[in-house]
Amino acid sequence: MRIALSQLTTGPDPAKNLALIEEWTARAADAGADIVVFPEASMACFGTPLASLAEPLDGPWATAVRAIAEAAGITVVAGMFTPAPGGRVTNTLLATGRGVEATYDKIHLYDAFGYAESDTVAAGSRVVTIDVDGVRLGLATCYDVRFPELFRAHADAGATATLLSASWGAGPGKVDQWELLVRARALDATLWIAAVDQADPAAGGVAAGGTAPTGVGHSMLVGPDGTVRRRLGAEPELTVVEVDADEVAAVRKNIPVLANRRLGEKR
Repeated sequence: MRIALSQLTTGPDPAKNLALIEEWTARAADAGADIVVFPEASMACFGTPLASLAEPLDGPWATAVRAIAEAAGITVVAGMFTPAPGGRVTNTLLATGRGVEATYDKIHLYDAFGYAESDTVAAGSRVVTIDVDGVRLGLATCYDVRFPELFRAHADAGATATLLSASWGAGPGKVDQWELLVRARALDATLWIAAVDQADPAAGGVAAGGTAPTGVGHSMLVGPDGTVRRRLGAEPELTVVEVDADEVAAVRKNIPVLANRRLGEKR
């Protein structure tokens, strides 16, 4: 399976971001990708008033993403915001195209490092996987990467890879934490992780202020043995990577951490 890691920088205007998604999806399709993964907050960057721009899943933004995926003939995974009760929104990953139609609502909200996502965002509760060309893939978002049980749940559901979209918060040591956590989750669940962050706005010449998590770049593909197979820098970039589902079985045979579990084991 060929997965495009689409590390771009989104701004506050959903229409402009949609144009970026259309352009980068076409690039991914031309490069032979089966799936293109965009970052969290692809609809609009954090630091933007979210309640006023959130749309339902049958609204114009999601409908346009579906049309983009259909035209390109690949699966598109992109972060958006949908309305939630009490004036909040839901941080949603939309996966659509190539026979796929699913959504994942971010379970673990980023209430850390002085930022409180839960002030404006309602948490999800469902573990979600999708099947693309016979390969099962889990969906996760940003702060989820600090919680290994979600990635093990993907493995228990039959996934051989997790698609992780993020808009990682900047700060001292945060890039190192990003790589450490992505690699650790791959080892925890012995699966591939395609981790796609927003590019560092400064690397693309975009000023970013405040405490909102607007991305640091360094998207990566990590193998089921925890090794980094492809790593991007801080600037906007698209790359296509290969994921071999058969490698997961081989790694799980040699490192059977899922089978050897005693706490929280699958029942």
